Amino acid sequence: MSRILGPIRQLGFVVPDIEDAMRHWSEVMGVGPFFYNPRVPIAEYTFEGSRYEPHNSVALANSGYVQVELIQCRNDVPSCYREFVEAGNWGLQHTAYWTEEYDRDLALMEAEGFRVKMSGQVGENGRFAYFDREAHPGTCIELSEVKGPKGRMFDMIRDAAQGWDGRDRVRPFPDLTKI
Repeated sequence: MSRILGPIRQLGFVVPDIEDAMRHWSEVMGVGPFFYNPRVPIAEYTFEGSRYEPHNSVALANSGYVQVELIQCRNDVPSCYREFVEAGNWGLQHTAYWTEEYDRDLALMEAEGFRVKMSGQVGENGRFAYFDREAHPGTCIELSEVKGPKGRMFDMIRDAAQGWDGRDRVRPFPDLTKI
């Protein structure tokens, strides 16, 4: 995918306990600070063409250029994350590619034979799609739009990680309407 979409920008881990995972990643791995949202507001969420109301907790931090995303499902809504857990997995669930040209890159993925399995939107210009073909067993590809507020938030998270001194390891998600 890097030949089509550029470098991998995010590694997404599905975890059973997000608070414990943030503690491990920050204290053991030295990654942080984490920006935590206990209930991500996802608009237009679909899985296999049907609409649902997911309740997912998410924490984001950077390790250099790569963002680490921790995800905990809080309800039983169908999702790629839920399928991953039901298959007996925890850990790396997806690799994400970021784009400011979402429609163009979505069309490129579809031309390569990928089909959108899960999609939605977080904030303005924050569309995302997970594809049905797994790049590695249990691990799928996400295309994430990062222009506008979501892109500025991701820049802020990356900047906060540079020179992070280990303090304030968990911080609240910024309000996307104010960035």
